[in-house]
Amino acid sequence: MTEIKASMAGSVWKITVAGGDKVESDQDVVILESMKMEIPIAAETDGTVKELKVAEGDFVNEGDVIAIIE
Repeated sequence: MTEIKASMAGSVWKITVAGGDKVESDQDVVILESMKMEIPIAAETDGTVKELKVAEGDFVNEGDVIAIIE
């Protein structure tokens, strides 16, 4: 089980996967918006999205868990 964490504080602009989706390493899971920049957050390993911990529009801090991949 792998936790995908926010690399910086920002708003969840777009979620590109759903629970149960298969993902590959380096595939974008969420795109954050911070300081008018879009920051993609990618899966670190291949697997299946077990749970999304955020919704579009949520604010996250650096280190917050965004999703769980297993």
